[in-house]
Amino acid sequence: MSFRKDHIVSIKNSGVSNFTANKSEALLGNLFAEILNNGVHGFCFSLYEEGQKPGDIISEDQVRRRMQILKPHTNWVRSFSCTEGNEWIPKVAKEMGIKTLVGAWLGNDPEINQREIEGLIQLAKEGYVDIAAVGNEVMYRKDLTEDELLAFMHQVKTEIPQIPIGYVDAYYEFSHRPAITDACDVILCNCYPFWEGCPFEYSLDHMKQMYHQAKAAANGKPVIITETGWPSMGENLRGAYPGMDSARNYFINTQLWSASEDIPVFYFSSFDESWKVGAEGVVGAYWGIWDKQEKLKF
Repeated sequence: MSFRKDHIVSIKNSGVSNFTANKSEALLGNLFAEILNNGVHGFCFSLYEEGQKPGDIISEDQVRRRMQILKPHTNWVRSFSCTEGNEWIPKVAKEMGIKTLVGAWLGNDPEINQREIEGLIQLAKEGYVDIAAVGNEVMYRKDLTEDELLAFMHQVKTEIPQIPIGYVDAYYEFSHRPAITDACDVILCNCYPFWEGCPFEYSLDHMKQMYHQAKAAANGKPVIITETGWPSMGENLRGAYPGMDSARNYFINTQLWSASEDIPVFYFSSFDESWKVGAEGVVGAYWGIWDKQEKLKF
């Protein structure tokens, strides 16, 4: 990352819980543009356009168009599945010189799980995977037992021993499930102050606490924040309120902290996706840095 050194030094030495507080709109707008134009560690790849949802088959052309938008602004992308067009994400990313954290989406359907695992292994063997994520929040959703997840992790590690593997879940799961933590080469934790009802002004401090809880559980293994973000519209959750300013400023705070402490972060998310309204309410559709028409929001 190459943000101006004065920005990084100021947040590293200040101890502030909200770097963006009491800054002018002009300064914040310029800082957002500077961060994005210099490039961040990673973005979660938002696959679905308006009217699309998981289960739809997505074309290579659609993936390629969105990847082209992200290419100047990120070093890594994260994908969530290895089927239904998601397999194009790491292929196109690697072609464009972007590194990949590739996920197999596991749930309660054994046939889909096996297709996902086989897809992840195949992509890795073809050279498209830098880090493999075996499942996303499966323990949180209670879709699998711990033993079932561990069996999938063992299968993937046996097939692609040269690729670091991990499992993605909320930061606290790695404290609660030491067998899963032990099975990971890298700890892949999701940190969402918003979903814990944290007011924006305390959100950076809260994310730091989440990260350090996962790091303590990791016992020296690398820790990556695989998701964090703040919505620009929708319903509040207790003291956490969506908003354009908060979403922009959370992005700024996150990226400055990430750069100052050398912590890899995959920001959630790249583009707004309307299908998420069904699972999360109106707020689910507004986590992108770009809107659903692929226009930069800030």
